[in-house]
Amino acid sequence: MAFPKPPAILAARDLLAAALEREPVSALLRIHAWMYLARQADNRILDLFRQGLIKGTVCGGQGNEGLVVPLALLADKAVDVVSFSHRGFGGHLVWSGHLCDHLNQYFANAASPTRAREGNIHHGDPAARSLPMISHLGAMLPLVAGATDSQRRLGRAAVGFAFLGDGSSSTGDIHETLNLASLLSLPVVFVIENNGYAYSTPVSEQFAPGTGLWRRAAGYGMEGFVLDATADVAATTRTLAAAIATARATSRPVLIEARTLRLRGHAAYDTCDYLQPGESEAFFAADPLPKFRARLVADGHAAALGKNEAELNAFLEACVQVSLATPRPAADTAAMQADVFAPPAPPIAWIPSLDSKIQNPDSKIQNLTSAQALNRAHRKILTERPESLVLGQDIATYGGAFKVTDGLLADFGRPRVVNVPLAESACTGWATGLALNGHRPIEEFQFADFSTEAFTQITLNAATMHFRSGAKIPLVLRLPCGGGLTFGSFHSQELESVFLAMPGLKALYPSTPQDAFNALLAAYEDDNPVLLLEHKGLYRRGKHPVSWDPNYRDVWTPRHIRAGDYATFVTYGEMTLPAAEACDWFAGEYERTFDLFDLRALAPLQLDAIRASLDRTHRLVVLHEGRRTHGFGAELVARLTEEHFFSLEAPPLRIASLDLPVPFAPELENAFRPAAEKIIAQIATWIG
Repeated sequence: MAFPKPPAILAARDLLAAALEREPVSALLRIHAWMYLARQADNRILDLFRQGLIKGTVCGGQGNEGLVVPLALLADKAVDVVSFSHRGFGGHLVWSGHLCDHLNQYFANAASPTRAREGNIHHGDPAARSLPMISHLGAMLPLVAGATDSQRRLGRAAVGFAFLGDGSSSTGDIHETLNLASLLSLPVVFVIENNGYAYSTPVSEQFAPGTGLWRRAAGYGMEGFVLDATADVAATTRTLAAAIATARATSRPVLIEARTLRLRGHAAYDTCDYLQPGESEAFFAADPLPKFRARLVADGHAAALGKNEAELNAFLEACVQVSLATPRPAADTAAMQADVFAPPAPPIAWIPSLDSKIQNPDSKIQNLTSAQALNRAHRKILTERPESLVLGQDIATYGGAFKVTDGLLADFGRPRVVNVPLAESACTGWATGLALNGHRPIEEFQFADFSTEAFTQITLNAATMHFRSGAKIPLVLRLPCGGGLTFGSFHSQELESVFLAMPGLKALYPSTPQDAFNALLAAYEDDNPVLLLEHKGLYRRGKHPVSWDPNYRDVWTPRHIRAGDYATFVTYGEMTLPAAEACDWFAGEYERTFDLFDLRALAPLQLDAIRASLDRTHRLVVLHEGRRTHGFGAELVARLTEEHFFSLEAPPLRIASLDLPVPFAPELENAFRPAAEKIIAQIATWIG
């Protein structure tokens, strides 16, 4: 169905600061028109929700238009980056799309921009650098920082706009991102929409009385000021224009505490019974929209306003009718499952050599450890791929906790090899924003355990982005994991089952130097977030030949280590070593041979070769280092036995670590995790 043609007053979505002085009437009427449309549309959406025609709930921006509309009009939407909050409907209208697109999102119909996979205001336009928000308040700020940084790295004079509320100003991501933006000198305008309440919690219960949120800017070395966005829309617009110009010219962040209003409560279900007597009336008395209109009427523009409003009302109602007539979405589960991951990316045209400076496909470097193989892969990527960069704690001068990035800073420079502060969540969000805008970052976590600090960014921002918005997130997350080195509970975790319970993440777990080299290349060129799990015990466990492998993408499939016919044996990571030792022992002592597979790719699972083996052996052994309960082996057993249950000649055997925090002392850790002798004993008992 064709969308109604917008009124002429909506033709211009941009506003140059100079226009406020050169053509003030035209500029102010344009601002008013977008504010009026946002208000009327928000009110109409609330009515439709109350009629049961819109589901879930709605969060209105009534009272916030005097802030978000001028800012959206002032932004350079050809290069700038934004993430609007719950109160940003007016900003969405200005930034991109037709009103029908935005209404379809609220109706969650077949024409919804998110294909009805996300609710109401949880949408954006990633292609236009409007980043779709998630409900974890504060979590979008680092993405704006990353996408803005990406634009600047591409030579575009972009500014980022990151909206947050007075409530979310207390969250850790906010402070991590303010520090990161100042440290990296990123031109992000952080806008605190202070309407006095975080849902029902007043500011008096959020931070110390008399504390100006804008004053926090000084602690991060950036400009900060407070702005009353309810008083004078023209003055607000001029103030915002100056702040944007400063950020654009200096490439420095700015923090604005904007005093604004929330006229309709947190969401449609909010009863507002926490408000003090007379407080709601005071809010409506301060509403900037009627005050702005009254000023324009006083200046002699009543006729123009009346004409605009009549056209906008008719346009809004026509759009509502189009959206009401749009069909409901089809419950296409196959399409939804297919969209969890971005489509396969074409292979990169790598120089066929380990060393990018020597174009010799037969080149081979003997005696590389896994750490050295990974370093070599980093060098190849940084040399051949200008969109690449590496980030992490202590990765630059020091070369990383395990020296995997040793020497990269000296050879490639700080813009490509970035030491970051202790802020895993913001740094992962920043990397996600970079990836969203076309860069391909590789992030090293000092230990896999510390990735839990970035759980929301990894699993709810990066991992869901393609399903929610169709945007690709080519991001490699390197996780040094595993025990056996006497590092204790906070440096020894196997976290694959935790992360892979969430959709949208891929994972590789190499066990040899060659596979480590191949895995980093394969992960790098994938258009999805990929966890590269690196067992710390393998970094320097012997040296092995590594060569350029044109079939490096085979790392996404299992590797056949031993041939046998008694049982199918599946493992991965460091456990491939004791597994091979156990297989050799049983071949010699019992004359029982095992078909041993190194899984290599944990997500997506490619089990065809293993299923074919199980068709022959009719017995299954699964070994992994993670704890047994809710461990990854349970998923393997479930998938493999679903189709082979009636052909199995024995119950599947799961071998894993004990259900304990990782103990510290060597004697205790040895008892905790699988070792060759324990694996042999458990298999012998299973054989009976």
